[in-house]
Amino acid sequence: MTHSFQTLDDWLAHCERLHPITIDLGLERIRTVAQRMGIRFSCPVITVAGTNGKGSTCAMLESILMEAGYRTGVYTSPHLVHFEERLRLSGHSVDASELIAAFARVESARGQNDAEEVTLTYFEFTTLAILDVMARSKLDVVILEVGLGGRLDAVNIIEPDCAIITSVDLDHMALLGETREAIGYEKAGIMRTGKPVVVSDPLPPQSVLDRALEVGADLWRVGQDFNVSGDKLQWGWAGRGRRYSGMAYPALRGANQLVNAGGVLAALTALREVLPVTAQAVRNGLVFVDLPGRFQIVPGQPNLVLDVAHNPHAVAALAVNLDAMGFFPTTHGVFGAMADKDVAALIRRMNPLIDKWYFTDLPTSRAASAAELLQVWQGQKTRTDATASVHPDPDTALKAALAASDPADRIVVFGSFYTVGGVVRDGIPRLQAKHLPGS
Repeated sequence: MTHSFQTLDDWLAHCERLHPITIDLGLERIRTVAQRMGIRFSCPVITVAGTNGKGSTCAMLESILMEAGYRTGVYTSPHLVHFEERLRLSGHSVDASELIAAFARVESARGQNDAEEVTLTYFEFTTLAILDVMARSKLDVVILEVGLGGRLDAVNIIEPDCAIITSVDLDHMALLGETREAIGYEKAGIMRTGKPVVVSDPLPPQSVLDRALEVGADLWRVGQDFNVSGDKLQWGWAGRGRRYSGMAYPALRGANQLVNAGGVLAALTALREVLPVTAQAVRNGLVFVDLPGRFQIVPGQPNLVLDVAHNPHAVAALAVNLDAMGFFPTTHGVFGAMADKDVAALIRRMNPLIDKWYFTDLPTSRAASAAELLQVWQGQKTRTDATASVHPDPDTALKAALAASDPADRIVVFGSFYTVGGVVRDGIPRLQAKHLPGS
């Protein structure tokens, strides 16, 4: 039985009802429907997997390729505020009307003719709709971010011309395995025989290297096939017959972004026969790249830092980046997180930096409650000078932090896409604190 809905919200609600579990790893069902729909690409496809750095890598690729004059399509997930953010066509979020039409085509193909109806998870259904819009959009290049893992992720039904593995760390362990080796094996599932695979993780698990050898992929390893170097003012890249020197640092902030940028230049070098880009496009693309919620510093009084960091590896990078910002009298932390994350490790890593915590509930059943987060914090409290409070949503938590802030302070919002999304729903807040009495 198929349905047709008029609004994007109705379709998304339908997708959420369809399948009893949110994640059902395996490609047979989605591949069946994709074949019925005839989804295929005649342009180069770049697939990006990794624990952290995927979104930034996709954004840098997109920015450089757009500067080079290509019509780009980028699929990333999750979104911060609006579902349409998951598909960018030439840098702009897709129009809801295009998605509504594509959802109807997926629904029709799912229960096509007398063929057996195929059940799809929310992620599979929405991925098919987005791939369908991309396939109809006359693109020059398609960039696909893996949702989870790689080997069994929905985007892996599309054959990539180049794969990038940004980093391999512990996250989603219940689904992907308990070790970096096991997780690396899942990420390595996006490699293809004879096609370039860029590994920008400086210490990749052996499972990733073994898999590249096993399938006969063209492996590009940082430190072997390409190198990144830099001083305080500029950076350079060299690898396989090409070099870029004296470049301005990427507009995305943080030391970890150089790891991502290095992988991006390796991928573009590997694809130079089919997607040539000029050195100028590379320079401009990196200078103009923009991605909300990745160590995003919003100037104001106090300063606001937005970061979707939600696993120990990402939060460690956030802590290093915060340290590099210099001195602030007080750092306020707005924090909400999913219950399946290593919440204790996230809080522990940030405890030395955060003076006042504002724990928040998030609008999803998968989230830990603010009260649970407070309990974890209290259980490992080492600083007598630190304080904490609980709040019903990120926006309320931010307002409480602002009310307690001096203009010279900073407020860090982190822990989940939902946490950052909750404070940017009506646009990026520009903060203006009142001078506190006695300050």
